[in-house]
Amino acid sequence: MSNTYGSLFRITTFGESHGPAVGVVLDGCPAGLEITTDEIQAALDRRRPGQSDITTPRSEEDKVTILSGVFEGVTTGTPITLVVNNKDQHSHDYSHIQHAFRPSHADYTYTAKYGTRDYRGGGRSSARETVARVAAGAIATKLLKEQGISVNSYVSQVGTIKLRKHYSKLDFKKIDANKVRCPDGKIAARMIGVIEDARNSLDTIGGVVSCVIQGVPAGLGEPVFDKLHAELGKAMLSINAVKGFEYGSGFEGVKLRGSQHNDEFYTDEDGSIKTRTNHSGGIQGGISNGQDIYFNVAFKPVATILQPQTTINDAGEEITLQGKGRHDPCVLPRAVPIVDAMAALVLADFVLRRKANKL
Repeated sequence: MSNTYGSLFRITTFGESHGPAVGVVLDGCPAGLEITTDEIQAALDRRRPGQSDITTPRSEEDKVTILSGVFEGVTTGTPITLVVNNKDQHSHDYSHIQHAFRPSHADYTYTAKYGTRDYRGGGRSSARETVARVAAGAIATKLLKEQGISVNSYVSQVGTIKLRKHYSKLDFKKIDANKVRCPDGKIAARMIGVIEDARNSLDTIGGVVSCVIQGVPAGLGEPVFDKLHAELGKAMLSINAVKGFEYGSGFEGVKLRGSQHNDEFYTDEDGSIKTRTNHSGGIQGGISNGQDIYFNVAFKPVATILQPQTTINDAGEEITLQGKGRHDPCVLPRAVPIVDAMAALVLADFVLRRKANKL
């Protein structure tokens, strides 16, 4: 099982949903970066369960402890270990699925691969593992901030309700102004209504998280296998419940001709090279071109629903299964900081790799 991501700025996550703790070892963070527990905690507070009535009621404070790699508020260049203890565990809520394969979950595939599985909340397949990513992502975000790079993710679609404003017309400071994390209040209210309707129907709903990365210099990324957009796609598709990734013009770009889609270069009054349009999404040939990077991440409806469904058990017998316990009716509000974190981890790694590319 691969639990490590990154090249120079590298994370290894550990822990299970209903184990004692989850955490991450971050290796390769340069010495001298100022980081506090409060900065990491602020990111975790955006991801934690129980933060509103449209998320799971599981009550976890997700208090982070820094075990190594930071001394007097400054990174030392040695491995940074971050741990969050699990406290509000209701493992008995999962006893009914000990031998059952839940529809659209990893129960069957984990059993097929390993011959065993931790059925308590899904073990490593649980979104609880993303606590570690968000904790490490907070450090990556601080490193990027020092380089003038910002990452902003927001909910742009829930079900059929879609935010159609271009990101340049949005105020990213309003992302956290409502519980669905859509920076448009009117659209957010409609999204919340859809989520509440799904919850009241004992069902779930999916949608899209959009991300905008600004201040990225030209030259990040590799030209062949480690293309910047390929690594962003890999990072996003590694998040639980993600079913799709598109950057730049994405699938809509196929409707255009080359004469319409090409991003023409020009030199502005400061002598900087820019493009008049940005269908490329800030990446060309797998390398950043200095323009904004933007992409969309599609999340499926949460697989656990509180309705009876037909499935089979590990003996191959057909059974009826109904979800129990505490689950999100929509993962999107809590997915926003996870998308932020994974984008920051990718960019932080490429920032360090770029420094080694040329003298």
